[in-house]
Amino acid sequence: MELQDVLRVAGVGLIIALLHLFFEHLGKKEFSFFLFFIAYLYMTIELIRFLRLFFQEIVIFFQWLTAV
Repeated sequence: MELQDVLRVAGVGLIIALLHLFFEHLGKKEFSFFLFFIAYLYMTIELIRFLRLFFQEIVIFFQWLTAV
């Protein structure tokens, strides 16, 4: 499941990067900036979700250690 999430984020990042370059080339710098900003917010939300999953796994591990 996590691999699919990482690949999805990578795919979105690549698409956003290509769109950013495309709009920069066309001279639509304002649109390119807002596209980049929205992508930054999306990546931040995904990173927070990944960190939450990571820390949940750490808590489960420590609970397993204390149960032994």
